Amino acid sequence: MSLPSCPASQAISIKTILPNTFSATPAIRRLESFLKFCLFAGILGTAPQVFAAEPENGTRFDWSKVPPVTAPSRPGMFTIAPSGPGYYSLGDHVTGNQRPAPPVSPYAPYALMTTPAFDIDFRYLEKPEHEKNIFDPLKRIHLGDDFLLSFGGNFWYRYARESDARLTTTNDNYHLIRSRFHADFWYQDRVRLFAEFLDARTFGQGLTPLPTDVNHTDMLNLFADIKIANVKDGPAYLRVGRQELLYGSQRLISTLDWVNTRRTFQGVKGFWRSPTFDLDAFWVRPMNTERGRFDNWDEKREFFGLWGTYKPRKGQLADFYFLSLDDNRGLALGRNNMRGDSIVHTVGSRLAGDYNQFLYELEGMYQFGQYSNQNISAFAVASGAGYHFKEAPMNPQFWLRYDFASGDNNLSDGSRNTFNQLFPFGNYYLGWIDRVGRQNIHDFNAQINLHPQPWATFTAQYHRFYLANKRDFLYNAAGAATLRDATGQSGSYVGDEIDFRLNIHVDRHEDVLVGYSKLFAGDFLKAQAPRVSPDLFYVQYNFRF
Repeated sequence: MSLPSCPASQAISIKTILPNTFSATPAIRRLESFLKFCLFAGILGTAPQVFAAEPENGTRFDWSKVPPVTAPSRPGMFTIAPSGPGYYSLGDHVTGNQRPAPPVSPYAPYALMTTPAFDIDFRYLEKPEHEKNIFDPLKRIHLGDDFLLSFGGNFWYRYARESDARLTTTNDNYHLIRSRFHADFWYQDRVRLFAEFLDARTFGQGLTPLPTDVNHTDMLNLFADIKIANVKDGPAYLRVGRQELLYGSQRLISTLDWVNTRRTFQGVKGFWRSPTFDLDAFWVRPMNTERGRFDNWDEKREFFGLWGTYKPRKGQLADFYFLSLDDNRGLALGRNNMRGDSIVHTVGSRLAGDYNQFLYELEGMYQFGQYSNQNISAFAVASGAGYHFKEAPMNPQFWLRYDFASGDNNLSDGSRNTFNQLFPFGNYYLGWIDRVGRQNIHDFNAQINLHPQPWATFTAQYHRFYLANKRDFLYNAAGAATLRDATGQSGSYVGDEIDFRLNIHVDRHEDVLVGYSKLFAGDFLKAQAPRVSPDLFYVQYNFRF
């Protein structure tokens, strides 16, 4: 494998920052050498510019575009928020504060927010006429002309009641609590230091808490950004350290805000932002959650890729990506029950947007690589069409969707055909009970969104699930194999799920989310998990500052 050249004068070792980076496969060793040689190429060459005391024109530094925020990409089944005059929070309604238009706010008016804290946009505070808030003194504190400091945080509490939890006959009532605090420091637009603390706890669980439920006193994000260059209309940065990743529809890479701990990685990312095109290249390792100790990265898994997003006009986008997950844990069970490592490459593209009140999305993903002693060939498709009834009461939006991810009819032959969902926000697409993942599945689904008031969002979903191959497993939201009938005699009909959610936007900082989900067992579940028909009720309070 040949690698592109990189100027030797810009090379720098990063072994002290990222020790023992890659596994010992020849291709990965070559990629490791190239990354170590080039990853910090811009730092040495641009160091004099990075630490220059003043802009070249001698004027005071303009903070109105710092940080260069990455706007969250539209997910599938996206909603279009109300507009025009109205009450945009319950607090506004109670106090009679009717607004002519939605207020400028850094937070989405919803209790679940996958956007990382480092991409929440407070740049509007640079405008003298901005609406004042009690927490403004913690934001964008100017330390002289060249330095900026911000603080923020988040607290949530969720009560959940599950019946037939995790496809057992156990009923469970429990509480989740999560606290996050961050500090953000900038030197002009050239150097950034960001640190975010996380503490996640659970109480009252009858079943053993999941790894995603508990993480005591740890770091969710801890990284440094260094500006490498300005390219055309946008800046290019290098990010080193612990960092959350979020891309595209979040079917493959998400911060996973539904779980108590969120998801994070550690490694290196280069990114370039412009008005019409974003481009990212990254190499990271997933973090292993260790509830009573400081988390460590998984030294046996490497995740790297390229992701580009083209934004031709407002509301429309196209994603293009290549991703690789190298797993050296010896967990892949291949032909003749031989255990080994795996490497899965994913190439895909996505189109999404709205046009004249029509909503659309199409995403295709193909995978190839090696799974122990099997060759990988798998794919997934996500498609949807909807309509926004713009002038109707309650701002209704309706979606019809079909999702497919391939399965395998023979798990012990020479080919591996089960799709690997990587690091997704699976609940959002395949039901909040968490029993179905984007692997070996057909999902025929529909969704309706209503806004009874601008501060209230109601969402209803219906899913009908079938196994893509009835001899493969049913995989859950985490991608774990749960139930299987190797004979296929239990059929492919998994069941039907309904999901209802009501979000009340109390004020700029507070949201309350109430939800109910029910999975009605089909032939496959009735045969493999008799007398199990799970449901989930939850109430969540979220406070941000």
